[in-house]
Amino acid sequence: MSRKSAPLVAFVGTTPNIGTTTAAFATAYRIAEWSGKPIGYLCLHLKSAKLHRYIGMDEPTVTLDKLQPELRTATMTVDMLRSASQEVRGQTNLRVLFGNLNRDQAEFFRPEDIDHLLSVAEKTFSLVILDLGAYWDNAATICAIRRADSRVLVTTPALSHFQEDGRRWIGGVSPLFEIDANQYDCVVVQYPWGTGGYRMKEICKELGTKAIGEFHLNDTLFAGLDKGAYDEWLKNDNAGRVAMKAPAKVLMERHGVQGVFSPIARQPWYRKLLTHRNGVSSS
Repeated sequence: MSRKSAPLVAFVGTTPNIGTTTAAFATAYRIAEWSGKPIGYLCLHLKSAKLHRYIGMDEPTVTLDKLQPELRTATMTVDMLRSASQEVRGQTNLRVLFGNLNRDQAEFFRPEDIDHLLSVAEKTFSLVILDLGAYWDNAATICAIRRADSRVLVTTPALSHFQEDGRRWIGGVSPLFEIDANQYDCVVVQYPWGTGGYRMKEICKELGTKAIGEFHLNDTLFAGLDKGAYDEWLKNDNAGRVAMKAPAKVLMERHGVQGVFSPIARQPWYRKLLTHRNGVSSS
């Protein structure tokens, strides 16, 4: 029997530089943390990849652009992708493929190259997070949005972001590729200094999307990004430990990724106790 393909979850922003990458990575981190399963994170930024700096890898050995020969010839394998992706410190079942760092090569990625990468990723991991940023003028965004099993739109309470930019991309461009606004979940990024007075309900009504949760940023998060310690913030900071908790839980339940959602529930003795109470042998 063939292995079931892993679900693809695409994150796309209404606007550049509002926190799409940080929201996507936090979601991947939570799912990996709670599930214990192999989770993949593919940075599909072709011109503005930044995650490597956020988690302290200024010069990653392998990036998306270095895989172009295998993608162009459709010879990428599961083992190749696993080797090309980097384990995240402190969460070794989460592996990251860093995005394109050679901006001159951005236009050379073809739709069939991205489709091949996604097909291999579906066979490599139990769930795959796709970080697309906010640019639609490339093969990576279009192919990933069309292929995704879940689509998460990231925006802010700023009217220019969710109304003007949201209407342009999600209301105008996305339907051209047969993806309507009601096929997106919505995450609203909340900045500590505030970006507007609009609530989640009002934002989702304007966009035509479904609410899935909020992502609260704070000063310690920005300090973590600057130090290349975003992964440590997600693991050790009080706010970091709950970041993107609600969206991650919804996505896990939707796609049948089993997990535990509290520190005590992750303890082996607690799982044995539950097994005993349910009258089921652990052998």
